[in-house]
Amino acid sequence: MIAEEQTKNHRLVIVSNRLPIVLKKQKNDWTLAQGSGGLVTALAPVLKNRGGLWIGWPGATEAVPGLSDMLNSVSDTLGYTFGAVNLTEAELKKFYYGFSNEIIWPLFHDLQTRCNFDVEYWKSYLDVNSKYANVIANCVKPDDYIWVHDYHLMSVGKELRKLKINSKMGFFLHIPFPALDIFVKLPWRFEILKALLEYDLIGFQTLRDRRNFVQCVRTLIKDVNIHGKGQVLNCRVNDRESRIGAFPISIDYNEFARQAGATAVSEKAWYIHEDLPRRHLILGVDRLDYTKGIPNKLEAFRTALIRYPELCGKVTLIQIVVPSREDIPEYYELKEEIDRLVGEINGKFTQSGWVPIHYIFRSVSRVELLAYYRTCETALVTPLKDGMNLVAKEFCAASVDESGVLILSEFAGVATQLQKNALLVNPYDIEGVAETIYKAITMDKGEQRTRMRKMRRSVRENNIFRWVDSFLRTSIEQDLNSFPLVADYIPQIKTDEDIAIPFNTLL
Repeated sequence: MIAEEQTKNHRLVIVSNRLPIVLKKQKNDWTLAQGSGGLVTALAPVLKNRGGLWIGWPGATEAVPGLSDMLNSVSDTLGYTFGAVNLTEAELKKFYYGFSNEIIWPLFHDLQTRCNFDVEYWKSYLDVNSKYANVIANCVKPDDYIWVHDYHLMSVGKELRKLKINSKMGFFLHIPFPALDIFVKLPWRFEILKALLEYDLIGFQTLRDRRNFVQCVRTLIKDVNIHGKGQVLNCRVNDRESRIGAFPISIDYNEFARQAGATAVSEKAWYIHEDLPRRHLILGVDRLDYTKGIPNKLEAFRTALIRYPELCGKVTLIQIVVPSREDIPEYYELKEEIDRLVGEINGKFTQSGWVPIHYIFRSVSRVELLAYYRTCETALVTPLKDGMNLVAKEFCAASVDESGVLILSEFAGVATQLQKNALLVNPYDIEGVAETIYKAITMDKGEQRTRMRKMRRSVRENNIFRWVDSFLRTSIEQDLNSFPLVADYIPQIKTDEDIAIPFNTLL
């Protein structure tokens, strides 16, 4: 542990594609709104009130008057500052929608047939990564620790080395890393691997992802020496040393559990029960994305109603789909398919006083989401492939009465942690998922509590702060306490009702 006098200028610098807050334009006025996604959920509680720095794109492709003042006003509330990376509309199209989400996203989720290997995307990816590196270089101090996140920014470390930034740097990949036979389809496979090896520590969600990366490096990079055992391996290429580890990400368990027991959540949960009385409620929460397996889930639910007709009138699936990239044809078509399936199932099975699927297509507040976690007896988390999937952990943390069943895809990273007590399924096996739905509904209450109690203990013990500490100890032999809370930033304790206020709680 470093002494207090050594930590005065010692900051944790988070770098991600987007900031945890985003700009929204309403008529001619710009406002700030909370960001969404697993990365914000995971990292915002860690950085809060520590005087660190978060660098990313604020969400606008045009000049925003007074942007610095807007960011500074939020910084005073959250206890860390922001560095904005400005992107043009063309860069957003080619770097984000193009290379990141038409190449890396499908390829790393084993869906290579969806890839569009456009060389212009690659050029833009390098240019934008260089732009992020320049902003970082202008913001960081010599003693800062730079932690870069996710597939959008794999080349940032290399660009920083070009700028003679010698600070310690770590990288964490939040999505899966593919096996060799899939990764080699990437035309720029050598460049990506070499760029990643410029980081001092490269972190992955699971041992499977780390194993895939190591196999790719050993096969494609010359003169590489990888050795060690356990969670972290050492890698030397020429005179460059990196470490490679598996660090499963998590959530702020205590905060989720506390908020789940708040008055506002309890009242919302009561209204949900009143609207859907005497029903077994199954919950699905997914972003609109083809990797989430939403059509497969709906088909499995339809199959369950056909195979087990006694469920009709007694079971309701609440499917929340959070809008995402609707302006991309592939995502628009996915939404149309989901709409069609929901309509078909409801049209066939609806009875007087009972609709089998309650379909919600919008973002939901933290209070509303927690209320659904509290109310629903079963969670159906069935992605085709996922780096981790924090919904599963959130459901467990919010189950304060220790009841409920988690049906979980074996292809989600979280399955390695919860496999013994969740009900694992293959999302491609429609009949198998249908059978598991029936098993969950008919499971003995005692078994439910035993399973949930063990899953909650696992999530509690392996929370977001342990994840950060594990990464930092491996990278710089320090932990989160090396970036102490700044007294000037610590706000007064809020009441339970304040969980509805975005900037005081969600971030």
